[in-house]
Amino acid sequence: MKRALLCLVLLATPAWAYAPAPSITLTLGLAEIHERALQPLSVETLALEGLKGLATIDPGITVVKDSEHRVALSYEGQVLASYFAPALNDAVGWAQLLERAAHQAGRKSAPIGHAGPDRVMGALFDSMMTKIDVFSHYAGPAEARERRASRSGFGGIGVRYDLTDGAAVLNEVMPDSPSADARLKIGDRITAIDGTPLAGLDQAAISQKLRGPERSTVVLTIERDGHSANHTLTRRLIMLPTVVTSSTEGGVAVIAVTGFNENTGASLADAVRKAKAAPGFKGVALDLRGNLGGLLDQGLEVADVFVAEGLLLTTRGRHPAAYSVHEAKGGDPGEKVPLVVLVDGHTASAAEVAAAALQDSGRAVLVGTNSFGKGIIQYVQQLPNDGEISFTWSRFFVPSGYALHGLGVLPAICTAGGAPAGDRMLADGRAAPPAFFATWRSVPPEDMAKRYKLRGHCQSEDHSHNELDLSIARHLLADPALYAKALAVAAPVSTASAQHGTPSLNRN
Repeated sequence: MKRALLCLVLLATPAWAYAPAPSITLTLGLAEIHERALQPLSVETLALEGLKGLATIDPGITVVKDSEHRVALSYEGQVLASYFAPALNDAVGWAQLLERAAHQAGRKSAPIGHAGPDRVMGALFDSMMTKIDVFSHYAGPAEARERRASRSGFGGIGVRYDLTDGAAVLNEVMPDSPSADARLKIGDRITAIDGTPLAGLDQAAISQKLRGPERSTVVLTIERDGHSANHTLTRRLIMLPTVVTSSTEGGVAVIAVTGFNENTGASLADAVRKAKAAPGFKGVALDLRGNLGGLLDQGLEVADVFVAEGLLLTTRGRHPAAYSVHEAKGGDPGEKVPLVVLVDGHTASAAEVAAAALQDSGRAVLVGTNSFGKGIIQYVQQLPNDGEISFTWSRFFVPSGYALHGLGVLPAICTAGGAPAGDRMLADGRAAPPAFFATWRSVPPEDMAKRYKLRGHCQSEDHSHNELDLSIARHLLADPALYAKALAVAAPVSTASAQHGTPSLNRN
């Protein structure tokens, strides 16, 4: 492949022209965004904005659509080509125009001509995404594979490592993994994979060699205590852990959920079952601080672990499939467990869904700072080039009916800026009054100025290493009367159907 690329450069033909079916990738992307994006956007608008992305590679490129429905591509003021504009929402026609324009630009512009197909495709899609919002994104093939692996797992051996002196030095061996079965240990040095020495390889190349199809084999050369031996391991599906029980001090189980992949809900249910079996168990402190989100359905699963029945979330968007209602299914291990949830300014998206559902259902006291305030959902579409686009296609509404976007989840006990602990905090007014929660839940989604003003009541902060939050959680769970008092602070005063046009459960 490198030799072929060298020939292309010598022939002054842009690498973009040799990408596999770029117009097919662009057609699917344009069609999906046009059909599903939260705000209506024509294919023409997306395509013209995408062409502007070529200027991020070479600022000499400009694109103009004139009154005669022609699209002119220019370089440093000189017109390179003029194309007849396809129909407004002709995804195939506009994709072909994008491909031809990128190819023509690459013949004149050295930066574009030498840019790889992934970079050109990224420039086109990323520029389109600016018409949606800052949360919408294109991921090239390599990044998309990593994102899919974090969501759904990958074929691997279950290790983490540091790259040191040309070897992969293990710093974690995951339980119930091929590496654990092979009795690998922390500190073992992998010096070769399938006979290929690791010296000179970067971490991405090493990880690519360690991963592969499930049930395939890989031979590792391991150095331990000055001796070297080969180990043959059979790859299995590896799901990165997202649930960690850090302590059970004083009968309180501290369980952190760091993200949401396909195994998060089940892992949390197992952790709660184990915690309940411990002597002197009093409750759970669920730590969602620093959790930036992940799979929405797993955020709902996390809430469902503790909620027996009732509404968890409603979603609504322009596309019919974006409307959904999610309710607790019951029968989970945490439904009667006293619960405190820790949140901070980096608790976002699916983590906010879980926190809001637990608060609005009356199942948890939230402690910490205001959350991030990302109340929109991204639709993810894999593309023919193995990349993917993720773009905003719906909003979500929490059980009490308010739209979370731009507002966030307000903790019942705010620790922003530091605060006294436990019952003194409640007595000193550091808990938000119920009337304030009524205001919080009633602000219209479009009134962003009021939303930002309300957020100032409990400023978002990074509390990833804040011991006060955890101290308050333990104090509340050790005192049932105080816990009940704190739980009543954020009790909803209205239902979802009473709020600003939020869909009710009975909508047809």
